[in-house]
Amino acid sequence: MPSPDDQILRTWEANVRPWTQAVRAGDIASRVAVTNEAVLGAVRAPGPRRVLDLGCGEGWICHALAAEGVHCVGTDAIAGLIEAARAGHPVTGTPACYEVVPYADVAAGALADRHAGAFDVIVCNFALFGAESVEALVTALPPLLAPEGCFVMQTLHPAAASTDAPYTDGWREGSWAGFSSDFRDPAPWYFRTIGSWVALLHRCGFQLTALREPVHPHTGAPASLLLVAEPRP
Repeated sequence: MPSPDDQILRTWEANVRPWTQAVRAGDIASRVAVTNEAVLGAVRAPGPRRVLDLGCGEGWICHALAAEGVHCVGTDAIAGLIEAARAGHPVTGTPACYEVVPYADVAAGALADRHAGAFDVIVCNFALFGAESVEALVTALPPLLAPEGCFVMQTLHPAAASTDAPYTDGWREGSWAGFSSDFRDPAPWYFRTIGSWVALLHRCGFQLTALREPVHPHTGAPASLLLVAEPRP
């Protein structure tokens, strides 16, 4: 049996086209209503000049920031998503670099030589699905940040995502509920409580500076969990 992390990669490889279409057509209501602007606002807040988008997908964050003059590097494990990011980059935007770099390679130092201390903001937007692989990734991030740089991560809100399951860390079955029938083979993902996310950041060398729970304007429910952290002195 493939590992959960391998299943996650296979799922995204199989769903490059429908995902790219859904994001660019604005088909994901919660993103349009609240979470897109929530993460962009957190990334823009410190006035960054250089941003690293880990798990950049089809590149929408880099595209938005490049249109505002920000220099971006977008990385993803899925070559098809990186191709989509390159193809969709705004012609008049600041040039960006898109690279196929799996999280395991980032954790092993693949970006350290070229980008040590280079980024004002590192962002992961709904892109942290694994267990040990996520902790290894986040541990590798502090050396990539410039002085006073920060890490911004947005993920599913644990309260909204826990459904009827116990509120404890652990692997959960994936689902494409609410998406079109073009999506297939949902992957498992690793559920963490809010306290577990905060503890993970601390173990990985960060200190939490902001915890936000963007609320959906129509349902009144939390649409995501957004954390901002800085390397500990």
